[in-house]
Amino acid sequence: MNSEKLATKICKLLSDHKAGDVCLINVKEKTALADYFIIASGNSVTHTKALINHVTEMTEKEEVFAKRKEGVREGRWAVLDFGDVILHVFNDQTRLFYHLEALWDDGTNVKKF
Repeated sequence: MNSEKLATKICKLLSDHKAGDVCLINVKEKTALADYFIIASGNSVTHTKALINHVTEMTEKEEVFAKRKEGVREGRWAVLDFGDVILHVFNDQTRLFYHLEALWDDGTNVKKF
């Protein structure tokens, strides 16, 4: 699955499970780390964990596996690294503090779901 298709699929999975403010950020021209960053919010620690678990379950059904996971147990800021797609799921308070969108948004590379 190419990175754009995977990123779009993950955004839809998050939106379908009531993630807040789902943003897809194209960072191909900005960093060698990934093609896309996805940023979303859970409304509680439990919701954040549930979002990550849902994305993991659904992508693994298609044999797409995260290479690395961080922060899932704590549920304040979880990261799933799919290689060319990196997913960040924050609780609302932590997302406001780090405000990653501001670092990567150039006015033309962000899509909201």
